[in-house]
Amino acid sequence: MNQHRPGGRREPRHELITMGRVSVDVYPLQTGVGLEDVETFGKYLGGSPTNVAVAAARHGRSTAVITRTGDDPFGRFIHRALREYGVDDRFVTAVPGLPTPLAFCEIFPPDDFPLYFYRYPKAPDMEIHGSELDYDAIREARVFWATVTGLSEEPSRSATLAALAAHDGITVLDLDYRPMFWSSPEDARHWVDKALGHVTVAVGNQDECAVAVGERDPRRAAGALRDRGVRLAIVKQGPKGVLAVDDGGVVEVPPVPVQVVNGLGAGDAFGGALCHGLLAGWEAGRMLRFANAAGAIVASRLACSAAMPTSDEVGALMSGAPVSSAGVARQGGVEP
Repeated sequence: MNQHRPGGRREPRHELITMGRVSVDVYPLQTGVGLEDVETFGKYLGGSPTNVAVAAARHGRSTAVITRTGDDPFGRFIHRALREYGVDDRFVTAVPGLPTPLAFCEIFPPDDFPLYFYRYPKAPDMEIHGSELDYDAIREARVFWATVTGLSEEPSRSATLAALAAHDGITVLDLDYRPMFWSSPEDARHWVDKALGHVTVAVGNQDECAVAVGERDPRRAAGALRDRGVRLAIVKQGPKGVLAVDDGGVVEVPPVPVQVVNGLGAGDAFGGALCHGLLAGWEAGRMLRFANAAGAIVASRLACSAAMPTSDEVGALMSGAPVSSAGVARQGGVEP
């Protein structure tokens, strides 16, 4: 993963580097039915930190993702999709013998989207080794984004902690607790606590905060994250919107109402837009309003990465324009 240009010249630094999970999302093109009754599927780039890199790139940011795939056709699809979305794929390497993960979902709007992860016998993105990381690139990035899922298994756990410790700028931890990746919530809390000492921004929903810091109430959860050294604590409250606490105090932003098609990518769109706002130096309220609108747009579309909006689309929704379904990708996964 420690890759440079020939002759020793380094590539320009990235504004954002994300690290962790990647997959090929196989989503049904029929809604309201179980997978056993689905007849056709679309294939899309997936994995939360990968989607965040794509989302930020849609806002004009230079991004890269650190992850691993199988040495197979799906791995080649991931490289191609990342390049077409404008995300640097130089830190994406193959693990011989392990298949690229797949993720299937069922779509029952407005709020039921079961996920089925195929990450067996082990996901390649759990085979990220600290000794292979390009620490110069990580240090030089203005924002570094990691996930709780990346802490769930070795060697990814140690690599994630090392990368967070190496970055002395804006470090974001996505509190994306997924119970199927952990032996218990207590085990996850132990490792999240280790990571929070290196984190300046933490973002998660109420359930994820309960696992991370033992508090589900938004204000108490944000306070507990701040007590652990986090400068900006963001708690998603579902239909009640988003709450954030930083040195300036508490900010609450209501949700943006849309007709939900698939809510799975909304959090990643929120994350990419949040990174855009952090890079722009926006105050918390402006960041949350922008990120909420970005998430709402993706919730109104089928795909995740292929549905990420541009800043102009987000601005249009914030000004009252109706949401367009134009971001829904053609089958094959990458927008023209």
